[in-house]
Amino acid sequence: MADIQPRPDYPDKTPPACLPPNSRQKHRLWLWLVVLILLVAGGFFFLRRQGSSPSQTPSAGGRGGAGLGPLMVSTAKAQTGDMPIYPKDEFSLGVVTPLNTVSVKSRVDGQLVKVNYQEGQLVRAGDSLVEIDPAPYQAALDQAIAKKNQDQASLNLQDVELKRETALLAAKIDSQDTYDQVAAQVKELEAAVKSDEAAVESARVQLAYCHITSPISGRVGLRLVDAGNIVHASDTTALVVITELQPIAVIFSVAEDDLPQIQKQLQAGNTLTVDAFDRAQTQKLATGTLLTLDNQIDPTTGTLKLKAVFTNADETLFPNQFVNARLLVDTLEDATLLPNPVIQRNADSAFVYLIKPDATGTNQTVAMQTVTVGITDGNVSTVEGIDPGTVVAADNFNKLTDGAKVILRTAGGGTGRGGWQKRNSQ
Repeated sequence: MADIQPRPDYPDKTPPACLPPNSRQKHRLWLWLVVLILLVAGGFFFLRRQGSSPSQTPSAGGRGGAGLGPLMVSTAKAQTGDMPIYPKDEFSLGVVTPLNTVSVKSRVDGQLVKVNYQEGQLVRAGDSLVEIDPAPYQAALDQAIAKKNQDQASLNLQDVELKRETALLAAKIDSQDTYDQVAAQVKELEAAVKSDEAAVESARVQLAYCHITSPISGRVGLRLVDAGNIVHASDTTALVVITELQPIAVIFSVAEDDLPQIQKQLQAGNTLTVDAFDRAQTQKLATGTLLTLDNQIDPTTGTLKLKAVFTNADETLFPNQFVNARLLVDTLEDATLLPNPVIQRNADSAFVYLIKPDATGTNQTVAMQTVTVGITDGNVSTVEGIDPGTVVAADNFNKLTDGAKVILRTAGGGTGRGGWQKRNSQ
């Protein structure tokens, strides 16, 4: 076999074709590995350049920046007004309670002969309710009157006799003993007549008890005893129950912490207003005034009972009805008021976005302004930190930033600048 001669381009090395088989396989593997690494690196670099392309990068100014234009917002204006001050727990559960409730019973024994009212009827004081058979009591009255007349006649006769004895005694015709006997008989008959008069009055009262009238004005309840029944003065069941509806009271409770403020107003002679609402606290049923306080705090609940009185002219309140009572303790006058939705909060404080012209004076921008929130009533709160008349942003808070440009939305949906539609830039 002929000797292999070295090639000119491999003066000191053996040609590749002459490498052993294992060396050639390892050489190809390293070549593919280098190619794969280069492809991966090139793809990664290409994706990086695509992700950071200027056409995909958002504007540094955000939604209100120069890239996307101003943000359209609604506005609200801070106003001056009065703010009512209520207890810490604004609403308290109360119970409608009649000022007077009367259970009418019989004061004499007898048969109930007539019922003069309709169930649920409104009656006035003095109206006839029921009648008990008066015949036995009329007879007793007649008998008492007859007895009185009899004793009165005897007294009149003895008075004449006493005058005669007085004249005889003065003439020394009759004795002193005879005069004294006649005078004693006169006094005895006078006492009998007085006793008869008392008996007549008692019989007349018993007869009057047969005609039972209403002691108060109010509404009668359901009929408890029907005509024809025998009733007694000792019966525990009432003949009828009358409840006063006008005026009517509401008893409710407040926390003991609110007591000093309430007492301060009462000691100053101020009249406190109480509103009664339905269970849902949405509909006001009636307005009244605070009547009085209980004389002690309930130690188990830490609350004090209060009593308010209502005229109840339309009978909206009904006895034993549950209502939500709201006591107006005081009124903060000339306070700066803002709607609650425009007040924003972060971890540190509450703030609003003020609407103000930018440096050019032609465009509107927003500026964050810290405020102090005071009393809240419904959808309105008192604030400190801004003046009345200040205009603030009222929506799009998730897109607003301090210094962002805005366009004010008008009530009709436009902006007042070129007639933009309500949601043109949203």
